[in-house]
Order: sequence, then structure tokens, then C-alpha cells
Amino acid sequence: MTTTSLTGQVLSPTDTGYDDARSVWNAMVDRRPRLIVRCGTVTDVVNAVRYAREHDLEIGVRCGGHSVLGLAVPADGLMIDLTPMGGVTVDPRTRRARVQGGALLGALDRAAQEHGLATTAGNVSHTGVGGLTLGGGMGWLARQYGLSCDNVLSYEVVTADGAVVTASPTEHPDLFWGLRGGGGNFGIVTMFEFRLHEVGTRALLANWTFDPAGAVEVLEGWRELSAAAPREATFTATSSADGVDVGFVWVGGDPARGRTLTADVAGLGRARRESVRELSYLELQTIEDSTGGHHFRRYWKGLYLDRFPVEAAAAIVARGDGDPALRPAMSLQAYGGAIADVSDDDAAYGQRGTLFELVAAARWSDPAQDAERMAAARSAAAPLTPYSSGVYLNTISDEGAAGVRRAFGAAKLARLAELKRAWDPANVFHLNQNISPN
Repeated sequence: MTTTSLTGQVLSPTDTGYDDARSVWNAMVDRRPRLIVRCGTVTDVVNAVRYAREHDLEIGVRCGGHSVLGLAVPADGLMIDLTPMGGVTVDPRTRRARVQGGALLGALDRAAQEHGLATTAGNVSHTGVGGLTLGGGMGWLARQYGLSCDNVLSYEVVTADGAVVTASPTEHPDLFWGLRGGGGNFGIVTMFEFRLHEVGTRALLANWTFDPAGAVEVLEGWRELSAAAPREATFTATSSADGVDVGFVWVGGDPARGRTLTADVAGLGRARRESVRELSYLELQTIEDSTGGHHFRRYWKGLYLDRFPVEAAAAIVARGDGDPALRPAMSLQAYGGAIADVSDDDAAYGQRGTLFELVAAARWSDPAQDAERMAAARSAAAPLTPYSSGVYLNTISDEGAAGVRRAFGAAKLARLAELKRAWDPANVFHLNQNISPN
């Protein structure tokens, strides 16, 4: 098979760098593409899409590679690797950032923070901007300024037929709507234009650890404090083998204002540990990089909670059944604020009324534990389903079409399928949380 029409760096299985290029965040993924094209320009992407279609090769698109299913890696297909396209340009006067499709969150954060600016981004700096944003994009600034997708002003997109178009409120507004939370279904985004916000450079991270005994009551009190919290505060909780951690992250304005919340959280019970510290925004954005690092095997179940009764709190503390050593950590992050200000009709992203995002996340190293670890994550999340309104597109694992239906709901999914028929009727871009055109 000749590859003369491909541009960029082309890697085959015998080439140096091939194994590094196909390795992704979840070490369970060990698929081998027939070719990997490391794209440095939009033209490289166009040529790769056309080549794959001409040779009937399945397309996977890589940016950060953080999909838990490793959807960027097509077995015997063509991987379009955007990581060489990692540039970020910031205009502090207009408070805009132009971000290439292969950029990681850390690159966006560093460039914007040179001017005391930021936009909503996730919590692990080596996550890809593209995957995060196309699925919605939750982060510490979302309660103040909306999700990542709410802050995109325009997209440059390579379509399934190899055209390059701009999607914005005035150019292809239907595509703009679908890209704001519809995932990678409609094309390959090679450039994002983001709105930035003046947030300063400081943050506050506050956390208290409680023993499991009495943790249900702690979570109930934490829930009430979260409901009344200022938008600068995003309340968090984690249930693990070490106990239950509750607290909040404060970004924007004076961190001293955030300290006014600490007495109420500390008063929820007798904490075993307490940590309240100021740090830079950039430190905050990298603080989970080690636990979110590569080379671990991973599986998770995610849910959006629209109710949080005592039964939900008890299930989070229990973390499922079976061997306690195999049970996953259960994490909660508060939504509301500016996320809920946006009309549900405004973008493909749904679930604007979510109270908390819950993720039961398993991480391990021994392949012999694969089945047990995945079963434990399912067991941990299952009791929370009655209190769930749906699921975040970026945390769907192996639920398939059922998970996609839960992410969007019937009416929105029908509109998305119509959009898919208009922009990708052959379902060329299907290695994603797929919206079928049929």
C-alpha cells in the first residue's frame, strides 16, 4: 500500500516511535494501527482523512489519548495523531486564545496564565483540549464561566469528505451547536478559539478527611454547604479505602474569601486530617497529574446525580461490595452556577441541571485483576443509578449506544443524528461515543 499521498510523519509498525505513538493513558489498550500519521498541519489532517477513506481504513483521532476505551487507537486502521499540533496563542487585549487541535490542557493554562487569564479546563494537565472540550469540558472555573464548550467562539474543522470549514454562531451554526458537547462525531477540530477570563493566578485548596464511621452524615452536611456556596467554590468529595474526603476548590478573586468557608466544612465532624492551602492556579491544574498518569490499567463508571438523598451518601461510603481492597474510589464534583445558566437548547451538551458528577474510578497494575476491578466499579456505581439523570459523555466507558442515549436524551439525540447525517452520513468518525446517522 503506497503512502505517497500522506504528509506529516508516517509511522508503520516497524518504525522507531510507533509504539510510543500508539500508547495511551489506559494501559489496558494495546491495539496496533496499520499506520499512524503524526500531523503537523491542517493539510496533513486533510490528506490523512482522504487516504483513510480511499483505502477503507478505520480512523482514530488522538490528542491527549485519555479515553478510557482508547478510542484513538484503531486496530489495523489509521491513527491521526494531532499531538504535533500543540500550539497556543493568547491575545490578552481581546482575551482570546487560539488553540491547535493537538494541544494539552497544560499548554493552554500556561499561555493564558502569563496574563492572569484562564478558561474552563479539566483537572489533569496532560489531558487533550480537544477531547475534553468536544464532550463538554468540566473544570474548576465551570461554575463561574460555564463548561469548556460554553467558552468556544469558533472551531476549525476537517470534515469527513476532507473539507476545511469554520463553525461559529454565524458560520455553519448547526455544526457549531453539535460540536459543543457532541463529541468527535462531526469532524476533526484542528483549531479552537476560546474566550478567556480574568481569574488571577492564585487558588485555594481545602480538604478534610473523615473516618467511614459518621461519613454519611458528613456527606449530607457537605451537600448542604455545596448548595449555598459562591460560584468561585467547587465542592468536592472522595470516598476511598482511606476514608471520606470533603472540601472545595476556590478559584478567582481573593483566596482569603474562600477561607470563610472552612469553618463550616471543618464543623461537619471530627476530621482525621485537615489541609487548607493557597497555591498557584497552575499548581492546582497539575495537582492530579501523578494519580492521572500513564501506565496504569483503568476502568470507570460515571453518573450525573440530580438527587443526593441519604441513601446515595451511604452507597458512596460503601463503594459497592466484594473485596474492599478492589473497590474503586468514588469522587464527586459539584455542578450548578454558570453551567445551569445556559439553556439546554443552546448546545449539544445536556444535563444542565446536574447537582454532582460522580465517577467510580478503578486504577490498578496487575492484568490478572482486570475482571475483578471492572466488576467492582460496576458494583459501586449501580446503587447510585436511581438518583442519576444521565451521564457525562467524557466518562462513558463500555455502555455503548445505551450510554450515548443517557448522555443526551431522546429528543437531543434525534437532532444530533440528523446533524450526523448532514456532516458524516457514512459514519467515518465512529471511534468515539458514537451518534449513529441511521
